[in-house]
Amino acid sequence: MPNLPFPSKRAPIYQDVPDDKWYNWRWQLSNRINTPEEFEKVIPLTEGERKALSAAHLFRVDITPYFISLIDPEDPNDPIRKQVVPTAEELVPFTAMMEDSLAEDRHSPVPGLVHRYPDRVLMLVTTQCASYCRYCTRSRIVGDPSATFSRSEFDMQIEYLKRTPQVRDVLLSGGDPLVLAPRILEEILSRLREIPHIEIIRIGSRVPVFLPMRVTDELTDMLQKYHPLWMNIHVNHPNEITAELAEACDRLTRAGIPLGNQSVLLAGVNDNVHVQRQLVHDLVRIRVRPYYLYQCDLVEGAGHFRTPIAKGIEIMEGLRGHTSGYAVPTYVVDAPGGGGKIPVLPQYLISMSDHKVVLRNFEGFITTYEEPIHYDPDKAAKPQIRRPEPGQTGVFGLLEGESMFIKPEGFDELHDRGGIQHRLKDEHKWVPLGIGDGSRISVEGDDAPPAGNAPQTPSDAG
Repeated sequence: MPNLPFPSKRAPIYQDVPDDKWYNWRWQLSNRINTPEEFEKVIPLTEGERKALSAAHLFRVDITPYFISLIDPEDPNDPIRKQVVPTAEELVPFTAMMEDSLAEDRHSPVPGLVHRYPDRVLMLVTTQCASYCRYCTRSRIVGDPSATFSRSEFDMQIEYLKRTPQVRDVLLSGGDPLVLAPRILEEILSRLREIPHIEIIRIGSRVPVFLPMRVTDELTDMLQKYHPLWMNIHVNHPNEITAELAEACDRLTRAGIPLGNQSVLLAGVNDNVHVQRQLVHDLVRIRVRPYYLYQCDLVEGAGHFRTPIAKGIEIMEGLRGHTSGYAVPTYVVDAPGGGGKIPVLPQYLISMSDHKVVLRNFEGFITTYEEPIHYDPDKAAKPQIRRPEPGQTGVFGLLEGESMFIKPEGFDELHDRGGIQHRLKDEHKWVPLGIGDGSRISVEGDDAPPAGNAPQTPSDAG
């Protein structure tokens, strides 16, 4: 089947809007839809949508004229409609729902800066978006002008980055960085570029999807001054890919900005392997590489969007091997409680022995890989530099020989059972030889030799 051109749509109510207004991003922002009366001029509302729009404390509603034009007004289950038009279902609480399900604010050393991973940070620069996704992970602050970050908080973010040399990667998000006034966005980028250890800057944005006319030549000319700069956009369904989005992505890639896509697995929107396959194919056509497929977070208002993780595994089974490798995103669960992104895949490793690994492919073809017999890990390539990961080496630290075990908090205290310190409790007994930095444990009032060199007792000598 030949590739059809991507569509360009305008709802009937906007047909007479002059092009110089329609393609002006400021006009689009000034004419967003947010009241039942405005919605009814574009799409007939359902009873559940009217109920939600009249509810108190509803997460902010705003939809650009461009994006609402992509909705089929005759289809109450339109996949774009579900993402941005509120329904009564988002008012229903569900088990495990949390205000901040990813514990981002817990991992914020200063307001608006999330430092969860060793070498990178999330920098929240605004609480405003061009339109508002009904499953928003940050609905606790996004859309609320009173929650936006002050100049002093921004200065605190920059100062933290200056004194934290292990950070090499800064992701700008929010809200959406591309709705910021151009001078403010450039100030942020220029101040980050002044920090020597910041290697790359990333921007997470749905503006190219909600408001593609914002991606002007002036914007891309400014952005490319701060390379290396990367961008992830957010497309969930093939119907969001239009001629306007394709043009915006073309401008960005021509400015040397690599593009990735982050999508969220949403019930009734894209929880179908054929929809997902069409999505990734259309993305690579516009030179956007699928990056993440997220399991829906346990955030307030998103209960009706959630699918079982098994649905995500099924989708990955239908992508890996069935399409180009660079069109396959990584399916992740962003761990509730703040554990970060955990990749989840079908099981391709079937079994292993001391010299052989048994694997299967997407078709069920089973093969073996013969392991090398004479591989010497001591002759592995030596690193020129080791980046610091204070307190966060995790399982990799075990593999590197930094320690031999990871203990839950309070493990030793629990198993001490409130007992006394007695003659058999010698800390040196539990120091593994050759593991860690080689330093010996110093027990108060004790100068015993390291483990492995303990003095012999009379029975040992005999």
